[in-house]
Amino acid sequence: MERLKAYFQRHGNAPFKFGEGRVSGYISATLGLLSLLAVLCFLFPEWLTTAELRKVYDEQFARTTLLLGLVLSFSLGTLNILLNKRKRLGITGLVASGLAVFLGGTNVQVSEIGQTPYSLGLDWFVLALLVSAIVFIPLEKLYSKDPEQNILRPHWRTDLTYFFVSHMLVQFILIFITASSGYIAGWAVSPGLQASVQSLPLVVQFLLAVLVADLGQYWLHRLYHVVPFLWRIHAVHHSSTHMDWLAGSRVHFIEILLTRTGVLVPLMLLGFAPQALNAYVILVGVQAVLAHANVRINGGWLNYLIVLPRYHHWHHARHKDYIYKNYAIHTPLVDMLFGTFKLPPKEWPVRYGVFGKELPGGIVRQHLYAFRKPEPK
Repeated sequence: MERLKAYFQRHGNAPFKFGEGRVSGYISATLGLLSLLAVLCFLFPEWLTTAELRKVYDEQFARTTLLLGLVLSFSLGTLNILLNKRKRLGITGLVASGLAVFLGGTNVQVSEIGQTPYSLGLDWFVLALLVSAIVFIPLEKLYSKDPEQNILRPHWRTDLTYFFVSHMLVQFILIFITASSGYIAGWAVSPGLQASVQSLPLVVQFLLAVLVADLGQYWLHRLYHVVPFLWRIHAVHHSSTHMDWLAGSRVHFIEILLTRTGVLVPLMLLGFAPQALNAYVILVGVQAVLAHANVRINGGWLNYLIVLPRYHHWHHARHKDYIYKNYAIHTPLVDMLFGTFKLPPKEWPVRYGVFGKELPGGIVRQHLYAFRKPEPK
């Protein structure tokens, strides 16, 4: 175990250098494992894929993506074995993709998908990780706020675990939100108000949904910072000491349930059209990743209209003047409205994380942290 730990300390967080085979090794291992998971989705679609997401992509797209992943995993795994003295990554990619082919690969036949009481969002995890990595890793290298920060920076495995868990449990989150909205609908729904909302143009509905969601999430976010128990839950999100596209995934599961319910239930009860809600969900997904990304964007006047990385980075800053600032998720106008806006002209934070005692490492210990008895001050 100590030798394995030392290996990751030497190589897991070390900068990549082209020509040494580590880049090809990591890509091969990642694509090989994702390809294997994709084949499992083809074999057990009722249990491992979500009905909502299956409406977004078709079977041919999934098969073509899988084929490309297998070809690249085999090719880059071979390259890693030829170039790198440590061939574990290349071997991992070859074994994983080989097992995917052995289980059927792109030739797995899918019959009519039956209904199950619940399912895991494995397809959502595979697609989200693939798209996010393809988009944001190059962006963070080309337009980096912190050029010295490595792709595999410290604690990336913890954040990847959070990414995996939150995407896998998407079905359970939807069930919780649906149950919550159903419980509230009996006394909170106003048919007249819903009709008025639905009569608005889709663009207006979308903008209104963004404003309503940001107002609700602002106050919920503010409560996370001032209520001791809620802060111990939210502190998990602030415990990351490095900001990048993966850091935003570090969120306590209770916070995911509270936030998504507190935001989506009012939008559903107000009667926004599905197209407006879908557009809002896409915005949330993109902006949540972008706001935490290690990407330098000189937004100019947009810094005061849209939450961009520098604005949200200051909310995560380990700086006493910003502990209770910049709560908004979508637009800084909400912070301006309630007096919590604070943004220096050009500077970026230099340190991130929570003040005082650091949180424990690992997703399990961090989830249990909120339920510990607070230490006396």
